[in-house]
Amino acid sequence: MGNKDYILVINPGSTSTKIALYSKKQCVSVNNLSHSVEDIKKYEKIYDQKDMRTNVILDWLEEQGISLEKLSAVVGRGGLLRPMPGGTYKVTEAMLKDLKIGYQGEHASNLGGIIAYEIAEKLNIPAFIVDPVAVDEFKDVARISGLPELPRRSLVHALNIKAVSRKVSKKLNKKFEESSYIVAHLGGGISIAPVENGRIVDVNNANEEGPFSPERAGGLPIGDVVKMAYSGEYSHKELKKKLIGGAGLTAYLGTNDGRVVDKAIESGDKKAELVLKAMAYQIGKEIGCYSTVLKGKIDAVILTGGLVHNKKLTGWISEMIDFIAPVELVPGEDEMQALYEGAARVLSGEEAAKIYENEVFIKEVEVLNGL
Repeated sequence: MGNKDYILVINPGSTSTKIALYSKKQCVSVNNLSHSVEDIKKYEKIYDQKDMRTNVILDWLEEQGISLEKLSAVVGRGGLLRPMPGGTYKVTEAMLKDLKIGYQGEHASNLGGIIAYEIAEKLNIPAFIVDPVAVDEFKDVARISGLPELPRRSLVHALNIKAVSRKVSKKLNKKFEESSYIVAHLGGGISIAPVENGRIVDVNNANEEGPFSPERAGGLPIGDVVKMAYSGEYSHKELKKKLIGGAGLTAYLGTNDGRVVDKAIESGDKKAELVLKAMAYQIGKEIGCYSTVLKGKIDAVILTGGLVHNKKLTGWISEMIDFIAPVELVPGEDEMQALYEGAARVLSGEEAAKIYENEVFIKEVEVLNGL
């Protein structure tokens, strides 16, 4: 990198912007910059927050005594873009256009690439995003749902799933692109994905399918869901909030905190034990389901995310699935490290940066042509 020693990492959240500086493979500074509700309310659209958040980041860099000229690249969290293959992408005009309008929805993560570009362009250095939620590497057979109007979609915790797959590949002395895993991301939402030769070839949409989670319902009896929707007891907004936010552990036990559930079990709460076991049961069952996608050729089953700190949960899951493949536990998730590593791989020449419009538009043409 020469005199340009630093990579700036930007991860916008709804009321905060997490930022970090990396140099020589080490995180040298990290901060979570909070934005008051009053400040956020001033802006009608998420895109309108761009200048405010950019200025806060620049002020922080000045406080750290870091000259902008020392940056070699800026990398931001990827947003709700068009369906796209995984990888590290250079931020381009076409990508900026889709981030600005929120192609698949308004979300603070859309600002990651926008702010990265805002800072990088003036310095004539590259801006990147890495493995956004919109990553779509499905096999075509996985898109068929049973109802043509409702195709299965790939919305996935891609950043962490890819990062832990790479980490385990190094541990096992295997090439990421030549390995196969089942990765279970266990957090507020639960994504379980078969990763085949580096590609996420299927996944449960964590808002609609698969196991229930600390606050989401997962897959439900569809006939009863239809009855509930037409019962007159709920508006569309109320029912959506009940299924995504008020379900799972929250609905059964009144908390989405696994640590609270753990303490309840230790104090003899049999209901808490049954519900947590049921979540483990559903996770194990889903892992078994996706093992068939890889035809049993699996180098490891990886459990990752915040819930992996819960030893009761991981123990029950492991008892169900350790016959499939060795189980690797990677607790928590380090999004900042994963974003940095994606940019660093490109800067070092380990991989080439992808161009959004080439990857996305080719995929859309293939879909339109029925390929």
